[in-house]
Amino acid sequence: MLKLYYAAGSCALATHIVLEEAGADYSTARIDFAKEQQKSPEFLKINPKGRVPALVTDRGILTETPAMLVYVAQSFPASRLAPTDDPFAFAQVQSFNSYLCSHVHVAHAHRMRGHRWVDADDAHSIAAMRRKVPETVGGAFELIERDMLKGPWVMGDQYTICDPYLFTLAQWLEKDGVDLARIPRVVDHRRRMYERKSVKKAIAEETA
Repeated sequence: MLKLYYAAGSCALATHIVLEEAGADYSTARIDFAKEQQKSPEFLKINPKGRVPALVTDRGILTETPAMLVYVAQSFPASRLAPTDDPFAFAQVQSFNSYLCSHVHVAHAHRMRGHRWVDADDAHSIAAMRRKVPETVGGAFELIERDMLKGPWVMGDQYTICDPYLFTLAQWLEKDGVDLARIPRVVDHRRRMYERKSVKKAIAEETA
């Protein structure tokens, strides 16, 4: 059985949704950031990076959302969550998710985790990073809106592992100060994702 380590409100929601979509047999373990459980010796044995998500499999432990999403898609091919039989289309899926991971999520993190990039006591730099977030995150989502979200789903007619990942990061738009009026297709995508049974179940568990 697979086991997903997650924290409420984190990017782990994407993998949680995909596990549901795939019909996987899995369990979950919540990591409480408020109690700094991600820094505990027990969790650091699971993920030495001290972050979520982490996915325990029968072959070892996986970290990093794009890798975990691909693993689930390939492990449950009947779910058709990724076009694994088409090298170019599969690369497009990975390209989109890599952008979310390497750019969009990082830009978001500047709002409350500036200490990862500058000294924790450098209040001026941290505040400057935080002020920039509406622009950087907003610009990234405008690019997605204009050039990357094919519709109705990210890759077009086929729902893929890109959709739960985009949805998860779109949960943070309001707090990041992004102008939703500039990204109506992203907002519509988020609304339709909320209607999926897998999304409702994953959110209900993580917010219980």
